[in-house]
Amino acid sequence: MINIVLIEPEIPQNTGNIARTCAALGATLHLVEPLGFSIDEKSVKRAGLDYWSMVSIYTYPSSNDFFDRHDPKKMYYCSTKAQKNYCDIDYSAIDGDIWLVFGKETKGLDENLLHDNYERCIRIPMINGARSLNLSNAVAIIAYDVARQLDFCGLEKNGHLTKF
Repeated sequence: MINIVLIEPEIPQNTGNIARTCAALGATLHLVEPLGFSIDEKSVKRAGLDYWSMVSIYTYPSSNDFFDRHDPKKMYYCSTKAQKNYCDIDYSAIDGDIWLVFGKETKGLDENLLHDNYERCIRIPMINGARSLNLSNAVAIIAYDVARQLDFCGLEKNGHLTKF
């Protein structure tokens, strides 16, 4: 199972878009407070469209609470500061759930968390000078690569086009 973890997300539209990605993948969304919005806001539901009800969502009152419940050594920390590319990981070799952790839009993940988990930090390659991608785009890129490596297990792979 793919787990998407958002530590202190700030922008409701990003979280709504990420919820839609989670729904399409069958991934679980974990939201770590404080959030920069209420998950009941219209903008989150609008961004997630009718997919919001299709997502398993867990909330945690703090990072400490989240990491007390889940082993931080089994997670991958997504950061522009990482040296390792996300596509360098063989996710199919992971025994158990896959955890992808993302930080808040304005600051990313805590420096101490990244330092303590340096070998599990991953990044999306970008040209020199590009600061970062939109959070919801970054989640989609990495989560779908994980699903690809897992042979899109549980997802519809045999779609077809019809004439319009």
